[in-house]
Formats: sequence, structure tokens, C-alpha cells
Amino acid sequence: MNKEDRMNPKNTTAAPQNIFDDPVFFENYRQLRENDSGLNGLLEIPELYSLLPALDGLTILDLGCGFGDFARFARSHGAASVTGFDISEKMLAQARDATQDEHISYHNLPIEQFPAQSGPWDLAISSLALHYIEDFAALSNRVFAALKPGGQFIFSVEHPMCTAFPVGWQPYEEETIWPVNHYHQQGLRHTKWFVEDVQKYHRTTETYVNTLLDSGFALTRMLETKPTSEALALRPGLAKELRRPAFLILRATKPL
Repeated sequence: MNKEDRMNPKNTTAAPQNIFDDPVFFENYRQLRENDSGLNGLLEIPELYSLLPALDGLTILDLGCGFGDFARFARSHGAASVTGFDISEKMLAQARDATQDEHISYHNLPIEQFPAQSGPWDLAISSLALHYIEDFAALSNRVFAALKPGGQFIFSVEHPMCTAFPVGWQPYEEETIWPVNHYHQQGLRHTKWFVEDVQKYHRTTETYVNTLLDSGFALTRMLETKPTSEALALRPGLAKELRRPAFLILRATKPL
């Protein structure tokens, strides 16, 4: 796939993609997460976790649970149970190897297909997974149905400013910029990350927010990530992340 193909939005539909089980992608992603060298550990995880309620006694739904890092974190902070769903068999195999806890269960299913009737849960969380699914409205409705009254839905996605025109940082005069184009043309994007043709879905911030509201949620917080002064002191190269937000993080509550 050439650069022009990657730059242009594609509005065709696609089956759920399991890019994480591609051996090249998986190994590169595994090393990235193990070394905590990506933006996940430096920007996304600290801000996502800052929105968490007290976890003591909560039953938790983890959508896109990956290697099980959050599930183990939640149990170590008092959660009663964590039920995780992920499409990647490779990631779940590592999650199971790293988890010795009868109150954590992992299930190999696309997150769009998690059984809402298995709840209700107190908290649903998803870290950088929902931009891989086509029908966010259906998932939002499904999560709403699966939560207890007063339950919270907290998730992060790649920021719409990044997914709109995913060509990455580009040279401009004496610096680099992240260009934005086709912002309101929502739909499938084909990008390159470790391998060719990684498929993600672009939605506007407006769509994320209004979809939650249409499902019946009350929006309680929105974050657009930026590096802290402490992170910048450790890695000065993060300064360019102040030019645009890498991630969008939303917290919504099911009314009592």
C-alpha cells in the first residue's frame, strides 16, 4: 500500500481485524509494552487511571484486555473481579501466563461481541481498543445495558486529530507538524504501524461524546492527553506531544 492509499479515508466496511496476532506486529507491540517505551505508559495510562473510582469491591468489565495489565492492577487495588475480552489469542495467552487469580477471567472474543447479559458490572474500561471497532454506537448501547445503575464507562482512544489523516509527523519549515485533514469524513482508515494495512476507524470527538449521550450516559470527564513536566524532564523529546493530543479519554456514568 502506497502513501497516497494510506492518506485517503476508506469508507468500506470490514470484518473485525485481529492485527495483534500477526507475528511481526505482535512481537513489536509486545516489546513496546514490555519496555514501556511508547506513549501508552508515558501519557495514556497515567491519565486513564486518574479517572478511576476507588476499585474496592467492584466488578469490572475490561474490553480489549490485552496482556491483562489492568486486570491485575485492579485486583491488586481491591476489585472483586475482572472479566476481560480480547480478539487476540496471542495476547490472552500471555495474560493467562502472567495471571494466577481465580477472580480474573479472560475470554477470546471481539469486544463488540462481549455478552452483556453476563453482567451487570460496576465499571467498564477500555484502553486504546475502541478505534479498532466499526460500530461504536452499538458497543456504547451494549456497555450501557451491561452496567449497574451508577456504573461507569471509562475508555481511551487515539485522538480524532490523529486518526483523521494518519500520515504521522511531517516536516514543515524548521519543525515537524501533525497535519489534520478529512476530519468530518468518518470511517475506516488504513495505516502502517509495524506492518502494512492496520485498520482503524476515525470518529470525531463530537461523535464519541454524542454517542455516549444518546446511549443514556452522563458524560463526567474528558481528557486530551499531554506530557507532564515530570515526563518532559525524563524524556525531553516528548515536547512535540504538546502540539497535538495523542489520546482522547472519556468517562461516562449510567444514571441511577
